[in-house]
Amino acid sequence: MKQYVSGLRLFTIGLLSALFLMCSEKSPETKEEQSNTPEVLTDEELLDLVQSQTFKYFWDFAHPVSGMALERSNKDAYGVEGYEIVTSGGSGFGVMALVVGVERNYIGRTEAVERLHTIVDFLLTGDRFHGAFPHWYYGSTGRVRPFFTEDNGGDIVETSFMIQGLLTARQYFDGDTEEEILLREKINRLWQEVEWDWYTQGQEVLTWHWSPEYEWTINHQIKGYNEALITYVLAASSPTHPISPSVYHNGWTSGADFTNGQEYYSQWTLPLGPDYGGPLFFAHYSFLGLDPRGLEDAYADYWLQNVNHSLINRAYCVENPRGYVGYGRLNWGLTASDNHQGYSAHSPTNDLGVISPTAAISSLPYTPEYSMEALRNFYENHRERLWGPYGFYDAFNLTEDWYADNYLAIDQGPIVVMIENHRTGLLWELFMSCPEVKTGLTALGFTSPHL
Repeated sequence: MKQYVSGLRLFTIGLLSALFLMCSEKSPETKEEQSNTPEVLTDEELLDLVQSQTFKYFWDFAHPVSGMALERSNKDAYGVEGYEIVTSGGSGFGVMALVVGVERNYIGRTEAVERLHTIVDFLLTGDRFHGAFPHWYYGSTGRVRPFFTEDNGGDIVETSFMIQGLLTARQYFDGDTEEEILLREKINRLWQEVEWDWYTQGQEVLTWHWSPEYEWTINHQIKGYNEALITYVLAASSPTHPISPSVYHNGWTSGADFTNGQEYYSQWTLPLGPDYGGPLFFAHYSFLGLDPRGLEDAYADYWLQNVNHSLINRAYCVENPRGYVGYGRLNWGLTASDNHQGYSAHSPTNDLGVISPTAAISSLPYTPEYSMEALRNFYENHRERLWGPYGFYDAFNLTEDWYADNYLAIDQGPIVVMIENHRTGLLWELFMSCPEVKTGLTALGFTSPHL
């Protein structure tokens, strides 16, 4: 989870910031209404609109040098570095959004391949740490931008989000043109050079961070159910640096919040995770590519896990035990996002009155009727303050009369991808077609219709 807001100010890259500010068509600073938009749209028209508008964050607003996704859209974030800091994990979600863009005819296939070459070339020449990407890069140089002081090296979870996206793209761009062949070769090099086994420190658990300066000082072991299931799956799937299945069975499952088993609202049992399931991104980030339909292992049915997590999150908002303004059946969804005080991983046990549109919308595959109701409410009843050039702004709090005026890559990406998985299952089918992933899932004892 993103639990830190870095206050570091390393240096000013004025030239690039000026270049960005000159690109007025990319600026998200104004909240102009979209002209000529029908007041009442069918469900399909509304999904088309939200998906295509949100896609622009990763296409129109991408970093001009690296092609990567900016961490967030407000230019003054992190001092003057807001338009220079790009995110590995959010860019991985953006890579999957590019696949959607081609499939939905937002962009051409050749355009997408060109952009992907820019991204993978940036990653190949940028800082890597035993093959792993840092959480943040400087988008013009490829040098690591520390997320916080000791986090200035490899982040194996953010790396897994990017690799998930790259493998999905590899499967989609399967043509025999020179450019697509070369793209696949570059993706395979990045994938094969990640030393997943290094991040075990020789123990039976993965460790989140490693720094060449601070080494294992953070010592954040990845265990207990959260957003990192994809990290263990990819680590087991690696053709060059795989972890042993025992790392999964003895490490990932050993956290205090791994097994749940409680029933909520006298209806829904939650197999895994913290009380009430935690923030909804637990049901999204790993499952942008990893298909939960029929996915089971010794610990859970992951479709049931994600459906029940979403239903419990909504039911909590309907119950509204803290009496926040506006919570209800049409206005729900707690996950990590900005808020009126800063940033937090919102959930039923950390409820600040903040609704994040990405939470309900990205749960469309799990709760299609309820998510569509929320999406329609966000658009029809809050459009004036919640809708902008890249879709829905990050979050809002009616109790505080606060609406965000910015976007975060990690919140926008799942909207594009999970709408598509709801509509066609495209990203699920692509990622699960990877032979290495099939091998890894089998080694860990998973069953799936894809295996």
